[in-house]
Amino acid sequence: MSNVYVEDIGNWVGKEVTVRGWLYNMRSSGKLHFLLVRDGTGIVQCVVFKADVPEDMFELCGKLTQESAITVTGTVREDPRSPIGYEIRVRDVQLVHQAMDYPITPKEHGVDFLMDNRHLWLRSSKQHAILRVRAELIRAIREYFDSHGFLLLDAPIFTPAACEGTTNLFETDYFGERAYLTQSGQLYMEAGAMAFGKVYCFGPTFRAEKSKTRRHLTEFWMVEPEVAYFNLDDDMDLAEDFVATIVAQVVERKKKELEVLERDVTKLETVKKPFPRIRYDEALEILHRKGMEVKWGEDFGGDEETLLSEEFDRPVIIHRYPRECKAFYMKTDPENPKVALCVDMIAPEGYGEIIGGGQREDDLNVLEDRIRQHGLPREAFSWYLDLRRYGSVPHAGFGLGIERTVGWICGIHHVRETIPFPRLMGRLTP
Repeated sequence: MSNVYVEDIGNWVGKEVTVRGWLYNMRSSGKLHFLLVRDGTGIVQCVVFKADVPEDMFELCGKLTQESAITVTGTVREDPRSPIGYEIRVRDVQLVHQAMDYPITPKEHGVDFLMDNRHLWLRSSKQHAILRVRAELIRAIREYFDSHGFLLLDAPIFTPAACEGTTNLFETDYFGERAYLTQSGQLYMEAGAMAFGKVYCFGPTFRAEKSKTRRHLTEFWMVEPEVAYFNLDDDMDLAEDFVATIVAQVVERKKKELEVLERDVTKLETVKKPFPRIRYDEALEILHRKGMEVKWGEDFGGDEETLLSEEFDRPVIIHRYPRECKAFYMKTDPENPKVALCVDMIAPEGYGEIIGGGQREDDLNVLEDRIRQHGLPREAFSWYLDLRRYGSVPHAGFGLGIERTVGWICGIHHVRETIPFPRLMGRLTP
């Protein structure tokens, strides 16, 4: 007899095993109990025949409650009717812990209730599927950059200044000094690119955005590559190849999970190079044609991004936005001083911006002027300006938001389900 995980049970046909887990669901039929047991790797049906076990054990099985912790011992046999192709004929059941009044029952529950019980909601099959897709996406991201010569370089969480504007910073006291939770690791990756050529960071970022849209969290994860000697075209090429590669890998490796989520994977199979590339001006024309009144110089919001995505069957790359609606570090287009050498990638099906990036300003004097124009404290950026004093070169990069990308791949309406414990306005627990 061996302790095995459900995901490996197909290797034990005809042999006796023990599965340690929790009761996911149960039904009874006279002299039979059908126990659905989950162990985190999968769910297996365990069949308890009254004739196979002592009477008190059979009665115990009939009284088991949802999410009670149990160990089940029995013989594995093939069953083509089972979702995993196997079941266990039980000879022994041991109760480890009886769960009482488990709050999440098979009936429908409201989102607020489920979010209050997020620590328990994670046990459901749908949430399992979403978070397994997330884990696969993260693995694909790391594999991509690691196999393309990038060095993983960790960026700090505490920072002395803003990277993406001063209106959405989380401020904290840092031993008597004012500090902020990072909005992005980009500035530090620029230093890394000057040291190692190709780097990326991957970690949590924080935006105190007072937004309740389905696309926003106050704490989310980003991967941010940065490359020395890259221009905007290089940056767009990298972003395109990166997204096409990671989406294909997740679709290939997580077919079962996407089936659980009832995701139409044919819409993901079109995510192949080349992606359409349009300038901001062209995007503006599309929006005007669709009746959306957006003035030149305004950034695009969720509604605009949704309308634009309707025009394409794969992500669309939009570049050269007006300079004033982008961050201080974006390089001005030498052919048009009104626009920046920046890029956004908009996911199809209305999932919004998943990538933002561009070429960085590499001229010291210009960057100093931009910091001053944006009213930012120069002393907080003294180290950043050093990168333009000592061997400055053209360089570019981008950031991809994990939660929005997971939401798009899974077909999930709201990003709150794409992260284990979401942080939103008014929600700090569990």
